[in-house]
Amino acid sequence: MSSMRAVLVRKPGEATELELGEAPRPQIAADEVLVKVVSFGLNRMDIVQRKGFYPPPKGASDILGVEFSGHIEQIGGDVRSVKVGDKVMGLVGGGAYSEYVAVNQAMVMPIPHSFSFVQAAAIPETWFTAYQAIHFVTEFKAGETILIHGGASGVGTAAIQLAKLAKADKIIVTAGSDDKTDFCKSLGATHGINYKTEDFQAKVLEYTGGKGANVIIDMVGAQYWDKNLGALALDGRMVMLAFLGGSVIKESNLAVILKHRLRIQGSTLRSRSLEYQIELRNAIVANVIPKLESGDLKPIVDREYSWKDIVAAHQYMESNQSIGKIIVNID
Repeated sequence: MSSMRAVLVRKPGEATELELGEAPRPQIAADEVLVKVVSFGLNRMDIVQRKGFYPPPKGASDILGVEFSGHIEQIGGDVRSVKVGDKVMGLVGGGAYSEYVAVNQAMVMPIPHSFSFVQAAAIPETWFTAYQAIHFVTEFKAGETILIHGGASGVGTAAIQLAKLAKADKIIVTAGSDDKTDFCKSLGATHGINYKTEDFQAKVLEYTGGKGANVIIDMVGAQYWDKNLGALALDGRMVMLAFLGGSVIKESNLAVILKHRLRIQGSTLRSRSLEYQIELRNAIVANVIPKLESGDLKPIVDREYSWKDIVAAHQYMESNQSIGKIIVNID
């Protein structure tokens, strides 16, 4: 079996446990394509997996990374939708931190016209997650108010733009600095809350005349639980995407859930069925990629790294300084 270069985890732990090494080159099934990766995006899940707490789905590569851009090197016998040489971006259950990745033909997408590989690598996981949260899970409607935590993150910057496209009445974001909230406003947020200096629940109620937000996108978890419940409007919906602020709530009054008829749903993407992911991919191709090509939507790239500097790239992600995506290029 031939080998390839890949980013490996010596043992679960800190970013310094990452190194460039050798791994078996993927073998493709009849309905898969082999993509030679040019760039890949970093995601918070990569940190959790690196530390040994987020194993990949059954059948997926145990190499880190779920989003990539590159060109097709080889196609399986049943592949008809793409051809060798096509420039594509896509989403996988694992394996993107490597020279080659095997992908089901239905999970690759054409790179938008005039987009670089770097820009393309900033799209799949971020825009899939944001689109899923807004349209598939919370079923956001025009004229509603949305609260987006982590507004300056990759998912946050995508969600702001998608909420604006969906004709939100108010787009409220939280972020950790005034510079970040100002950037979010430049993307379409109507209100920015610096969570380090302001009470987001109080500000949301102030901005909405006491009604609260119809939809909340949350990545924080336990730390924000009570304030999130207090910031939701009647019949409000909240989707929980991660637990960056902890997953255990020691004490909480659940009465507000019944009183305000709240709907709270957890959502992941990586563990979803292939059929679900294909449905989401098709929605992205139909509704997002044309807007990216027209310039109505844009991926936000904060910084690029060579994969030789993968340790520094992970450390930068963990520093919480970035606005938008961190992209790593294979060289």
